Amino acid sequence: MTYDVIVVGGGASGLTAASFLAKQGLTTLLVEKEPHCGGLINSFIKDGFTFDGGIRAFDNAGALFPMLKQLGIDIEFVKNLISIGIEDEVVRVESDQSLLEFEQLLIKLYPDSKDEISAIMEDIQQMMRYMDIQYGINNPIFLDFKEDRDYFIKEVFPWMFKYALNVGKVSGKNQPVAEYLQKFTNNRSLIDIFTQHFFTETPAYFALSYFTLYQDYYYPKAGTGTLVQRLTDFITANGGEIRTGTAVDSINLDTRTVTTQQGDEIGYHCLLWTADQKALYNSIDEASLENQKTLHVVQEKKAALQAMRGNDSIFTLFLASNLDKGYFEEIATGHFFYTPSRKGESSAGSVPINGSWDEVRGWLERFFALTTYEIAIPVLRDSNLAPPGKTGLIISALFDYHLTKYIHDEGWEEAFRSAVTEMMINTLDRSIYPGLAESVMDSFTATPMTIQKMTGSTDGAITGWAFTNHPMPAESRLIKIANAVNTPLPDVYQAGQWTYSPSGLPVSLITGKLAADKIGKQLKKSQ
Repeated sequence: MTYDVIVVGGGASGLTAASFLAKQGLTTLLVEKEPHCGGLINSFIKDGFTFDGGIRAFDNAGALFPMLKQLGIDIEFVKNLISIGIEDEVVRVESDQSLLEFEQLLIKLYPDSKDEISAIMEDIQQMMRYMDIQYGINNPIFLDFKEDRDYFIKEVFPWMFKYALNVGKVSGKNQPVAEYLQKFTNNRSLIDIFTQHFFTETPAYFALSYFTLYQDYYYPKAGTGTLVQRLTDFITANGGEIRTGTAVDSINLDTRTVTTQQGDEIGYHCLLWTADQKALYNSIDEASLENQKTLHVVQEKKAALQAMRGNDSIFTLFLASNLDKGYFEEIATGHFFYTPSRKGESSAGSVPINGSWDEVRGWLERFFALTTYEIAIPVLRDSNLAPPGKTGLIISALFDYHLTKYIHDEGWEEAFRSAVTEMMINTLDRSIYPGLAESVMDSFTATPMTIQKMTGSTDGAITGWAFTNHPMPAESRLIKIANAVNTPLPDVYQAGQWTYSPSGLPVSLITGKLAADKIGKQLKKSQ
């Protein structure tokens, strides 16, 4: 059978695109290599505890809610309140006023850097104003001009002028955040506090404006996997087809066919690739290409991507505790960025990528006593997500994929998982959650290699390309994001975290919709 569109990859972008393609009445097939869709959005239940295996909450950013509204999907969300803590100090981010509380917390910890902190905070406030403009409306691509005419006239058109005036100011702060902060301070520990829960070389405008985004997070009842379930239901209800456990083996660009690892050959008029971008070019059957110009493009692109790195990955510890949720609720909210020491993770030293196990373990001890943890507690957002009187915690830290692979290749993975579990629990027990260690009923982990296996992403990356790639192998200009879905291949489009940088859930949704719109127009024109 030949489909109007084959969508490869059942993550946020693929599900979004397939939903809008099916809504247009196009014959749509979504193929996902894993047994279930969702990618980095998933929830699972273990012994009565619901855990989110990927993203911990959703940033609306003017995209998520308008998307669901246009599809007619109703999901119950609760406000996802975020806390930021350092040592024994915690600030709950409830409004822009919380930034002042955070400033006072930093001054208390670094009294000798008071003036530097104030200057940084003033700059952050300016960046927040820029981002308020950027995310201050419902994204126009999820609106219908006929149905939302008044909104376009009253909100979108005035916003376009504000955006045009500010876009240059934002791009002017595009340098890596750690480098940017050196203009204000030489205090390495202070710089670490701002930067160590962001990816390496995250642009300053993105990292320092995050107080705005923290206030725009939401959590769906029953867990993040609710979004996946509703989108898959929508696709099938509108005539779309989903095949899970179906990996693409090869693509024949001349015959417009995809061959799965099961040996099925499926035709398409348009192909939308939302999975890892390296995998796209590796899947193309070069021997079948008769057009030498296309063959050259494929080989050139494949070679260019070969050395490109994926962004940072994470190590995640899942805990089942017999402490009541009230214990954790008194300390912080259900989404908590916590740093156990003001020293900063730079003092842990460089990553011992080729060290002995003793050297690696010593570095791990230092690192996990200093790094910033993202702690998510589902039962604090939905009381049905843990057994009565008990609490499930998801505790993550950014972690290097290449060190993880080295550990795996050396045969140390079991010792690594066990050691890091103990280190993370003991660090939190000694600091913000006293009594946690003795309350643990069960624990298990996921490493960067787990993520690579689950998603197929380069380097186990959770947000696409690393900012250390120069040049960036993806579009990075917001005003050009519509171009991000194009490829140099005939009738092949792309969407998702590998197509635009910086990326996250909003970018996945937006590029998925942009690709669906372009494909719909192309097929309508050809017909």
